[in-house]
Amino acid sequence: MNRQNWIKKAVVISLSATLGAGAVLTVAPATPVEAASVSKGSQVVNFGKQYMGTPYKFGASTSTTKVFDCSSFMKHIFGKYGVNLPRTAANQSTMGKAVSKANLKAGDLVFFSSGSRANGKNVTHVGVYMGSGKFLHTYGKPGVTISNLNSGTWKNTYLKARRVL
Repeated sequence: MNRQNWIKKAVVISLSATLGAGAVLTVAPATPVEAASVSKGSQVVNFGKQYMGTPYKFGASTSTTKVFDCSSFMKHIFGKYGVNLPRTAANQSTMGKAVSKANLKAGDLVFFSSGSRANGKNVTHVGVYMGSGKFLHTYGKPGVTISNLNSGTWKNTYLKARRVL
């Protein structure tokens, strides 16, 4: 007899003794308590956070996790959840469906025109939206980091977002 059934029988016996032998008691089957559901987007973000501080290297190989560039990082963390993204940020920006900045959800890709190759129109950088105006990405000295989508460089260079999950 497994532990759960043993506990049920012990409860029934002890309640029967308390209520009297003639009492009838029905015990509903126990239902397991399920963990709160975490969206796939949040799972991608949480997986990506384990790489905080991993160094940035432009053109990093997709076969390593010792260094990343922005698009190899997205390719790696989304790949764990079955989303095969193209290698470059520009090509990643054509995947999935467009989503407005006002409707971003955790796991949405966010795109920018920033850095030396930027012209304000072409996609040069990608990150993953976390929620609450924050996104996870990698660039320059900090390597993998969290930034605010709505301030400074990122506010000024934001282009668009895509939902691939």
